[in-house]
Amino acid sequence: MEIITAHVNTDLDGLASMVAAQKLYPGAALVFPGKLSRNVEEFLALHKDTLKHIRTIKDINIDQVKRLIMVDTKSPGRVSKLKELFNRPQVEVHIFDHHPRAEGDVKGKVEVVEPIGACTTLLIERIRSKGLEITPLEATIMALGIYEDTGCLVFTNTTPRDIRAAAFLLEQGANLAVVADFLGRPLTPDQKALLKKLLVSAEHHHINGNKILIARGNVDEFIGGLNLLTHKLAEIEQIDAVFTIVEMEDRIHMVGRCALKEKINCKEVMECFGGGGHPAAASATVKDQTVDEVAASLLEIIKERVRPPLTVRDIMSSPVKMVFPETTIEEAGKIMLRYGHTGLPVIKDGKLVGVISRRDVEKATHHGLGHAPVKGYMTVNVITVDGGMNINEVQELMIEKDIGRLPVVEGDRVVGIISRTDVLQTLHEGFKGRYTTTYTNQKKYTAASTNIRPDMHRVLPQRILNILTRAGETARSMGYQVYAVGGLVRDVLLKVENLDVDLVVEGKGIELAHKLAETIGGRVRAHEKFGTAEIVFQDGYWVDVVTARVEYYEYPAALPQVEQSSLKHDLYRRDFTINAMAVALNPERFGELVDYFNGREDLQIGAVRVLHNLSFIEDPTRILRAIRFEQRYDMAIEPQTLRLIKEAVREKVLARLSTERMWGELKSILEEADPEDMMDRMSELGVWDYLFPEITFWEVQPVISEMPQALMILRNWGWAEPAERWLPYFLAILHWTTQETAFEICQRYFLGRRQTDKVLDVIAHWRRALKSLSATGDVPLSELTKSVQTLPREAYPLFLTLLEDKNAIRRFRLVMESVHKNKPSVNGKDIRAMGFQPGPMYRRALDAVWRARLDGLVQTREEELEYARNYLIQHNAPKIEPKKPKGNNAQENRTVFRNNGKTKGTKPRV
Repeated sequence: MEIITAHVNTDLDGLASMVAAQKLYPGAALVFPGKLSRNVEEFLALHKDTLKHIRTIKDINIDQVKRLIMVDTKSPGRVSKLKELFNRPQVEVHIFDHHPRAEGDVKGKVEVVEPIGACTTLLIERIRSKGLEITPLEATIMALGIYEDTGCLVFTNTTPRDIRAAAFLLEQGANLAVVADFLGRPLTPDQKALLKKLLVSAEHHHINGNKILIARGNVDEFIGGLNLLTHKLAEIEQIDAVFTIVEMEDRIHMVGRCALKEKINCKEVMECFGGGGHPAAASATVKDQTVDEVAASLLEIIKERVRPPLTVRDIMSSPVKMVFPETTIEEAGKIMLRYGHTGLPVIKDGKLVGVISRRDVEKATHHGLGHAPVKGYMTVNVITVDGGMNINEVQELMIEKDIGRLPVVEGDRVVGIISRTDVLQTLHEGFKGRYTTTYTNQKKYTAASTNIRPDMHRVLPQRILNILTRAGETARSMGYQVYAVGGLVRDVLLKVENLDVDLVVEGKGIELAHKLAETIGGRVRAHEKFGTAEIVFQDGYWVDVVTARVEYYEYPAALPQVEQSSLKHDLYRRDFTINAMAVALNPERFGELVDYFNGREDLQIGAVRVLHNLSFIEDPTRILRAIRFEQRYDMAIEPQTLRLIKEAVREKVLARLSTERMWGELKSILEEADPEDMMDRMSELGVWDYLFPEITFWEVQPVISEMPQALMILRNWGWAEPAERWLPYFLAILHWTTQETAFEICQRYFLGRRQTDKVLDVIAHWRRALKSLSATGDVPLSELTKSVQTLPREAYPLFLTLLEDKNAIRRFRLVMESVHKNKPSVNGKDIRAMGFQPGPMYRRALDAVWRARLDGLVQTREEELEYARNYLIQHNAPKIEPKKPKGNNAQENRTVFRNNGKTKGTKPRV
């Protein structure tokens, strides 16, 4: 016999879990261990006949039970008489529970114990995985369980899994009207009377900055629903935590509800009284004590266990960049741009006299007042806070006064500044403000502190792992911290190989580079001005080592200036969140992910997100990088970042960019595996016009879009891709232009002479070659080959995209195969051996032999030699004349000498 049971005082989640478990164990009976909650009693009064195999303990023979399925509990004390089964080895126990494990809990052969909002969710997930069908009534019962235990999906213990389970139930026909009816049942007269007692007796306590309410009461008989009354108290009082203590019959019942489970853990508190539950909701039962004694003990436990809230000092930005009343608006704007601040305190004689905001600066600048001092535009009635104020108080102050930033003052001295974004980041994990404050010596909040060591071992070659390990060991010996940063971390998380190692050192980067080079081999190239170095190995591979630094831009599109700083500043200077992650390398932290800006989350959702609003103004090349990363990783530029790109393009920031930096990013795009999509995106965002204003994108787009296919076909034909992978696409972009325009573009982007000549050769000859291959009638293969050979091999992909006729494509392939396979066997040495003088005729003869071979006139080596000889004779090629020997006779001159008893001679020169 199989039975399914829940806990005494079975609630709707317990009932729903039992019904769901019966879908997995269809032959099992539903057995309630004792009393039911009021909601369950009322529901069963109407629906009992619709459920299968409902039993009470009295209805079953315990000796016949072979399997016990426990849901919504694993505590032996909560299943009444059924706990006898735990002492019987022949009884197999299966457990499904969402409560954390506690001492004394039952062990099961099958255990599914996971901390989520409702136990029902665990069973629904298994029902879905098995493809089992459920009726609308069953879906409604299960929905009751989820909605009750998650507070209609708003309790803090609710997880995405609960919401997905609820959505599934709605799809199966769950009736929300029934759910609302049974969850919103009016209080009974006894419950109303008890709620009144609790309200009257409520005591408010402020403990470590948290608002806590303790309410108590006494009733003669048991009244169900104390958890519901506790929840209503929390709603009425709008408090951080509520604890109710009520004596009913011969024992005291306790319930706790915590709005901030990170600060007040209800489960930990109730465990002190032998109870349990969740961090946000828990309960306990106490015997042999009075209500007052329990309340006194509860208060002491709360004082010990409640965590102090974050204070202003914990999250403020410090030290603070400040300006003086005489500082100009223009200079204040540069400082904000330099450090990413949205406002600056104004100091006079060491005292705070005002605050100037970014908005103030922008307005003044818009009206041409950049030369004016900030004292004319700053806010003078400044509200300040001290470092010890807790975040809850700061939040209320910001709401009341509608203030976005508050200077932190101790005495007369400004020690920091706290912004609205700082406060929101404490409330919402991963929150990204419109502007990001980063000038801080403190580690505010770390997103996921996940260790990615296993991913590193899976993705990185052993050589790279050895370098990273040695770097960490070296840094530890020097008292430094070292991190791998940027693209390597991003690609490890994406499971993509990346061999570029960039190390950031919180310490002296150049010193670490020298010591690391001694350990792993290699020489160091140091750049003292920037605090950077490269360790170069014998095979040409190198590792970049930099001192943690902050970069700032004196003006838009300028090259960055550098100051020594911290890891967080170093990451903040980067372009996008996905490139602003680091991994610790010191042995004690090896593999620990440092992700201040939620780059890992953006990787998971596929978002290219800029770090701050002025990023594209500071460095317009980031526009091109955003496009490159978006298309390379099949991601999407996040909406705010996309808006900033469009604004920057509209403001013509790319026009301020040097052509060297522009070409560097453009070349990187052309070297990508699929640059055609990137160029489409550049055209869509208006970037193309700044790169190639002489060329209309739609005119070359058809050819560019066909380049990947052409490259693949040529590889199949045996064509070796050129070392300069960008050049075929560059030729495709320029092929419609004139030689004069193409030359100007090549000069603008500083192409070398060899590369420029290739571009000009393509423009000069591609049309003639195309005409030759597309001609009607038979054309000798040698003539076709000659016309194609006027083009550099980098132009072959372009040429293939331009061929439309199948016969022309067949001819082109024949040319490619002939060039690859039909090389003549004769060479210059063979011609010299025939007695002909070296000179231009050698090349002409060999070319003639090759054309003859292409046209089938010669096939063997002997025929090639004969054809070359006849060609040279017909063209009167000069022959080698034998030189006369020196001396008076025709005998060979021979010099004889002895060396260790051996005789050597030299042959006469011919």
